[in-house]
Amino acid sequence: MNLTKLMKGTALSALAAAMAITALPAPAEAQSRERGERGERAQRDRGDRSEARQQRAARERMRQMDAREFRNVRSERRSVQVDRGDNRADIRRARTESRRGEAQRAERAAAQRRQAERQERSERRQRVQRDAARDAQRAQQRREARRDASARQNAYRSERRRDAREDRQLRQERYHAERRRDARQERRYRQDVQRSVRQDARRARYYDGRRWHSYNRWDQRRWRDNHRYDWQRYRLGNRSIFRLGRYYAPYRDYRYRRLSIGARIGNLFFGSRYWINDPGRYRLPAVYGPYRWVRYYDDVLLVDIYSGEVVDVIHDFFW
Repeated sequence: MNLTKLMKGTALSALAAAMAITALPAPAEAQSRERGERGERAQRDRGDRSEARQQRAARERMRQMDAREFRNVRSERRSVQVDRGDNRADIRRARTESRRGEAQRAERAAAQRRQAERQERSERRQRVQRDAARDAQRAQQRREARRDASARQNAYRSERRRDAREDRQLRQERYHAERRRDARQERRYRQDVQRSVRQDARRARYYDGRRWHSYNRWDQRRWRDNHRYDWQRYRLGNRSIFRLGRYYAPYRDYRYRRLSIGARIGNLFFGSRYWINDPGRYRLPAVYGPYRWVRYYDDVLLVDIYSGEVVDVIHDFFW
């Protein structure tokens, strides 16, 4: 600041001297110019020296200021370093305590987690044991239920087999009893037929005007040519009469066979329950002696009940 003022004063003095020299006459002007120059040089020298002194003073002040500032900064740095060291120690202590607290908390959390895991494993083990016990109990109940069901089923099957055996025995007994009864009836019937045949043999004849004929030889053309026995026309107007119930064969598993004249059938096929007792109802001729009209499925057979021979047959007689 002082150096700036000094330089401004020197410049002003030099300007004033220059103006004074210009105002003097020529000889004096030269002298005055020399004096002025010398004065200027001296003034410049003084100014330079003053400026140098000022600069040295300024540098010294700056050096002193720098030294003071350096000392202050160094002291501040030392204090900061001390404070920083204290702070670092505090930070280290705080970090150590924080780490220790975190470790303790982590250890407590790990202990709690291990305790929870042990408790969960124990609960899981207990749950598995309960499930295993429940499954074993259910399996035992299922086994017992299967045993009970098997026992009931075996008892039911044995009872069914026993009932089936009893039913078979009863049916067999009934069947044999019926067969014996039918056999007795057939024997009695044959005996009756033989007696009736022997008794009717003498009067089972008819006279046609020229000679006597016997019924022992059946003439199928004689009655089929007679209009009184036109059963086909009669059936067209009386369908309900020819619509009988189901036919039950006397033998089990017997199938229908189409019979013709001259065939021989078993005695059960022309038993009394298959006879057509009223042949005139169906426009069939009356028969005598050993002959009987017999139903055979939907056919009508004229059977010699003494020999079992089919003497005459009408197929598809019934509906």
